[in-house]
Amino acid sequence: MQTRLKTDPFTISIVKNALISAAEEMFTVTARTAQSPIIYDVLDFSTAITDHQGNVTAQATGIPLFIGIFDYTVKGVIGKYGLKEFRDGDVIVLNDPYMSGTHLNDVGVVAPIFFRDALVGFTASKGHWLDVGGMAFGSWGPGRTEIYQEGIQVPPSRLYSAGKPNQDLIAILRANSRIPNAIIGDMEAQVAGLRVGNRRVAKIIEKYGLETYQETIEKMMVDGETLARKRLSSLPHGAFHAEDFLDEGAEDGSPLPIHVHVKITDDAFFVDFTGNSKQLPFSLNTTYPATVAAVRVVYMAMIDPHLRYNQGVVAPLKIVAPEGTIFNALRPAPVSVYWEALTYAADLVWKALAPVARERLTAGHFLSVVAEIIAGVNDKNGEPFALVEPNAGGWGGSPDKDGESGLVSFADGETYASSVEVIENRYPIILDRYCFNTDDGVGHGEHRGGFGIIKDYRMLNSSAEFTTDVNRSVIFPWGVEGGKNGTGNYMVIIRKGREKVRVRKVSSFKLKKGDVVSIRTGGGGGWGDPLKRDPSLILSDVRNGFMTARVAQREYRVVIDQSSWKVGRATRRPRRLARSKMGSGGPTRV
Repeated sequence: MQTRLKTDPFTISIVKNALISAAEEMFTVTARTAQSPIIYDVLDFSTAITDHQGNVTAQATGIPLFIGIFDYTVKGVIGKYGLKEFRDGDVIVLNDPYMSGTHLNDVGVVAPIFFRDALVGFTASKGHWLDVGGMAFGSWGPGRTEIYQEGIQVPPSRLYSAGKPNQDLIAILRANSRIPNAIIGDMEAQVAGLRVGNRRVAKIIEKYGLETYQETIEKMMVDGETLARKRLSSLPHGAFHAEDFLDEGAEDGSPLPIHVHVKITDDAFFVDFTGNSKQLPFSLNTTYPATVAAVRVVYMAMIDPHLRYNQGVVAPLKIVAPEGTIFNALRPAPVSVYWEALTYAADLVWKALAPVARERLTAGHFLSVVAEIIAGVNDKNGEPFALVEPNAGGWGGSPDKDGESGLVSFADGETYASSVEVIENRYPIILDRYCFNTDDGVGHGEHRGGFGIIKDYRMLNSSAEFTTDVNRSVIFPWGVEGGKNGTGNYMVIIRKGREKVRVRKVSSFKLKKGDVVSIRTGGGGGWGDPLKRDPSLILSDVRNGFMTARVAQREYRVVIDQSSWKVGRATRRPRRLARSKMGSGGPTRV
């Protein structure tokens, strides 16, 4: 009996990186062939390759939450059809959030990979379609009480059968969207990405052999788990707990308490959401696969943020979220704004571990995706339009630096706010202002939080609809080690330059020509006692317009002489007295 020869490590490394390159090429092809800015400009999508059982072997950049959810997507498809029912050229489409996570706008496409009639894996893509029906333009938003109001639901269905498109299904998708050409164009871009991935994997196998390919995948998984467990052993062990509040959700409309328990041992990373609220009668729910994906992001940050993701890496992670709760919502719970609950799920784990993972995790950040929809029919050409994007905000300070300013929420990862040039070219909208939000400030600390942004969109169209659902508006980003909390997210509608309506949740608000939608994102939480902050950094902030001399004196007890731009002599004593009253130790050198 001939013993199978093991592939040498150099070949395994080559095959592994070729597989990663294939996933990244899928991403590039999708972005370059998509019709909607939400895909080609914002990059609200991702791509992956799995083995024949649906375990992720390689992925591109993009939405971290999509990366952490591809195994559920592909395994859901396998669960319906079984491994023997696929044919070369098949493409399956689905958007069932209870099966594959997220919401109805995030549509997945999955294709089997064949090599000489053998099923060797799957390629997958998940991307945000601008409109999938429902009660309002853009599909997602507040005011929904069940998923049936959020758009068309597509269980795993054959979009292509042996390479032939299912025109009946495509017609149904078209009929259920207010912008059918855009979503079908994006669908075709996703399918193009899958086809490229399939060809690349087939070429890898043709060059190196199926046995080598399968051995490489197996070794990737084993190495991923081995390395993750090694990193796990070096993390602080013990039981950790964190509490927070959603901005709303209690029966009386007040903030809703939420919590998590985390336990780290030598061989496992446990996260338990038991005891949280039942699923809510509005869209601030998330399904179990999405909750898992969110926690995986924080887990990866703790294990090794530079480690390439595959299914083996997350093997030590165990997550409990009871069914029928806000973090494991069941049909027909509305989930169209799932990302807001999902970000809180991850942030709870983040908050529990930040004090003991100083080198890994910052203080709290603005958290919310702060997304908006501005949609309507363009007066100039009669075509429907929909601007949908996330927005950047302030991140929390850390032990060695201030928080990042104008950075997207952790949930968005490798995504971006829409480019100004794209917006003003594609939509009847003009950008009047785009700057850091120094008006609302940040969480002060030895290392302060980063600043949010202000973005003012002025309507050039006669009419449009505006939708948003923003959180971290009432309960602000948390500080660490004596750092102060950050500031909140909200939006303002300005009419005729005078009438201002502050909003954080609104659906299909009617805009008129000349109205301004002003997006305001919050500043991150501070890290450490503000009285320990280096006065030269405070002076720099005042000189650069990030804070006023009055704020410097009130929050940091630093007096700035604005005539000479120096730290005033009157600084030392007030800081010493303030620290003495706080019982925080001896005087700070200035």
